[in-house]
Amino acid sequence: MDLKLSSEEQVFQQEIRTWFEDVMPEGHPFRGGSIINMSRDEMAEWQATLNSNGWGAIGWPQELGGTGWNDAQKAIFQSEAARVNAPGQSPFGVTMVGPVLCAFGSDEQKAEHLPHILDGSRFWCQGYSEPGSGSDLASLRTAAIRDGDDYVVNGQKIWTTQAHIADWIFCLVRTSTDGKPQQGISFLLIDMNTPGIEVKPIYSIDGDHHLNEVYFTDVRVPVSNLVGNENEGWTYAKFLLGNERAGIAGTDIIVNGLANLKTVHGYLAETAGDSYQAEAFAKRHAELSVRYEALQMLENRALFAEEGSGDGLILPLPMKTLGTELQQDMGDLAYDMLAADSTVLFSADFEPSVGDNEPNYRAQAPDMTHSMLFNRASTIFGGTTEVQKGIMSKFVLGL
Repeated sequence: MDLKLSSEEQVFQQEIRTWFEDVMPEGHPFRGGSIINMSRDEMAEWQATLNSNGWGAIGWPQELGGTGWNDAQKAIFQSEAARVNAPGQSPFGVTMVGPVLCAFGSDEQKAEHLPHILDGSRFWCQGYSEPGSGSDLASLRTAAIRDGDDYVVNGQKIWTTQAHIADWIFCLVRTSTDGKPQQGISFLLIDMNTPGIEVKPIYSIDGDHHLNEVYFTDVRVPVSNLVGNENEGWTYAKFLLGNERAGIAGTDIIVNGLANLKTVHGYLAETAGDSYQAEAFAKRHAELSVRYEALQMLENRALFAEEGSGDGLILPLPMKTLGTELQQDMGDLAYDMLAADSTVLFSADFEPSVGDNEPNYRAQAPDMTHSMLFNRASTIFGGTTEVQKGIMSKFVLGL
């Protein structure tokens, strides 16, 4: 695929690059930020900053607050954001429920929710997984029973990222037990301040609190909060999952992670003792870099695929699989590098200056360890690797 930029695209790229360099200079505290290590206020500030320049949701239709950019422009924007290690946006509003509302929501739902997603004033979380209904999502049991102008919701969701700071949750709920399991699921928007909702924290192996359990006990939700048609939520869920899985691939995270690993490796190769296996680590880094290039080509194919085409529907699956496995292997390499000669990083007299080309390796060490632990789950959330391979074997290979 020829990705050479036209003269117009080069001008566009320079505009994007200049903006990011102005708002995200070297040393900016938001650099490298994510939904895991940024506070709600910080994420809201970054979202508002993007939106003030018209870039709050680059993939939405222009008439609903998006940019109207073509696929090449979107790819350039993402590349420039990754180049300066700009923070990611909270995905639950911008890349998950937002596009669902753009495509399937009522005019009232769009007017109520889209502006608040764009300006960062309303945070969302995702109510999909349940105990016993993770990979087999269609087996979910959280029930929404119609009672006049409301649904009465009872059940439990789990692994709910950001539920403790979210204003709203988009939920898959069971509105019918007739027919196939997928046919009785609806897509419901629920205000997290509604009586009957309880959020309990889950602390993960990385020591952070970003996951939660959410309990619903006789929660009354207006029927007007139903997205699309009753019992057709599985269709909207699949639409959303395509966006989620492509995002989980994490090409922006990977390219910055590889750059950081290369820098740290260069330092350790010069300063560490014989226990640091420089050649072996360099080979592993090169192999990861080649895998990243392959993933990037898949992402470009997905970006430029015709809407509704086979590539557009299928490519998020191998992207999610390859990207999350690559993230895990990067974390393992970082951990092995640090373990090879940790005395260099943690010795009492190791106080490297921090400049444009001299990152603080001691400060990076716990971040690398944290990333390694967090990425243990990357091949699980958004659909396990085994599930992705099963879907691909059925629909691509016909097995």
